[in-house]
Parts: sequence; structure tokens; C-alpha cells
Amino acid sequence: MFTLAANSWLIGTAIVVGVVMLIIFFMIAQFVQLWLQALLSGARVRLIDLIMMRFRKVDPKTIVINRISAKKAGLDLPTDWLEAHYLAGGRVTNVVRAMIAADKAKIDLGWERSTAIDLAGRDILDAVRTSVDPKVIDCPHQQSGKGTVDAVARDGIQLKARARVTVRTNIERLVGGATEETIIARVGEGIVSAIGSSESHKEVLENPDKISREVLAKGLDSGTSFEILSIDIADIDVGQNIGAGLQTDQAEADKKRFQAEAEKKRALAIAREAEHRADVEKNRALVVLAEAEVPKAMAEAFRAGHMGIMDYYRMKNVVADTSMRQAIAGEDESGAKHT
Repeated sequence: MFTLAANSWLIGTAIVVGVVMLIIFFMIAQFVQLWLQALLSGARVRLIDLIMMRFRKVDPKTIVINRISAKKAGLDLPTDWLEAHYLAGGRVTNVVRAMIAADKAKIDLGWERSTAIDLAGRDILDAVRTSVDPKVIDCPHQQSGKGTVDAVARDGIQLKARARVTVRTNIERLVGGATEETIIARVGEGIVSAIGSSESHKEVLENPDKISREVLAKGLDSGTSFEILSIDIADIDVGQNIGAGLQTDQAEADKKRFQAEAEKKRALAIAREAEHRADVEKNRALVVLAEAEVPKAMAEAFRAGHMGIMDYYRMKNVVADTSMRQAIAGEDESGAKHT
């Protein structure tokens, strides 16, 4: 019985050990291919390092493939560097490819600068490609919704221009440098300034390269991630006569202002005329009041004995005689003769 129990325990132990060894074998087997690939490629990586990468949540295949690529291109990048950049959230493949391209193009691009550019969110591989093969930027950008850069010359004629800017990446200013949007904005501003300083739109149409020279001389790539190689005016068209439109609008505004001033003066004249009429009516009222006092004064003179009845009749005769003379002479109350 004891022997049977011992044999059963040994068999169970052997099975458990066998299962554990099988698990360990499969765990190691998945790294053997990468280990052999790195070894045969001359970019040796220790097997224990591959196993530890899995525990550090690093993709061993990404590290090994990129180390092999760098080694074949003549760059020796330790796995520790690649792992550190991977754990920092960087794009290891992009960085390695960019360094290979820069090395072939004789561009000074070290590991620290490459990883710094990548961690800053810039596409380091595209930057190196643009540094080797300059690219063309449209101004204004197609995504802006505007087809041309509009400006007005001194003679008031509007010009609509489109430019093409050839740029090359400046690796040294890639971190902290302004992007394409800044280049487009500065070139657009330069075009507006160059056209606006021209005496005539014909001068610009005759020499469109004048705009390119003036804009390029301003050093618009300062503080940006690019170096401007050339600015070419792709197209330039004549727009509206902005100056004439502004003059028309100003004349219309002046007309309305003068009309308002004339209306104001007319209203003042009407108000003054009304005041004068009021004064006339007031004076007439005063005359009526004064005439009303005459009978009172005559009555008072009768009572005081200063005036007799014969004096009153003589005054009435004078008034009647005056009225008769006026009737004979044909004069109206205003003194004008009737014809």
C-alpha cells in the first residue's frame, strides 16, 4: 500500500513538473525566434532581456526589429534606449527610420534630438523626408476655404493672388518652432503688404516676381520649423475697383450728411418764421389793447372837463374827412392804389 501511494505521488509530481516545464518551454519558445533573428542579424539581444520586456509590458518584436534595422544601417541603438522611448509613449519605428534616413542624407540627427521631437508630437520621419525632399505649401491653404489672397493697390484696384511656397524642414528648430500655418499666415501678410505698397495694380501685374522678392526678403521663416526656399506667385487676377466703391460710398454718406444739415436749417427757418408771426400777433394784440384804452381816456377827459362835446365832434369830422379822402384816392387799408 505504501509503495502504491508513493508511486502515485511521484507520478502526480512528475505530471505537475512536466506541465510547468511545458509552460516554461512555450514561454521561452516565443522569444527564441526573435533571439535567433537578432543573433543572426548581428544585433544580438539577450534572451533574458526579451523575457523581461514582456514583464515590463514592452513589445519585444518592435524592439528587436528596429534594433536590427538600425544595425544594418550602421547605427548601434541599445535595447535600453529603445525600451525607454517605447515606455515613454514614443513611436520607436518612426524614430529609427528617421535616423536611418538622416544618416544616409548626411543630416546630423542624434538619438536624443530624435526622441525629443517624437515625444513633442511631431512626425520626425516626415520632417526628415521634407528636409531631404522639400515640399510645396499652397497660400492660402486649400482647407481655409479661400482661393486667393486679396489685397488692394494704392490706385484702389483689388488683386487676387495665389502663391506656392517651397519649404524644407529645419531639424534644429523642429522642437518649439512654428508650424506650416504660421508660414502660410506670414506669406499671406507679406503678399498683402507688397501689393498695398505698390503705386498701381499694373505695376504688380507687370512684375509679379516683385512680390516674391519683397516677401522673401522679410525672413518669414524666422522662429519656424521650416526654411523657405522660394515663394512663387502661381496666379494673380484683377478684382473689383475698391477705391471707386469707397469713394462712391463716401459721396453717398456726404450727400446724406448735407441733406440732413439742409433739413436742419430749413426747420430752423420755419421755427424762426413761426416766432416772427407770433411776435406780429403779439404786437397786434398790444395795439388792440392800446386802442381799447382810447375810449376810456376820452370818457375820463369828458368827466375831468379837459374835452368838450365840440372837440369830440371836430375829431369825428376829421376821421370822416380822412376816410372820404382815402375812398376818393382809391387807396385800401394798406395804402396801395387800385387800378
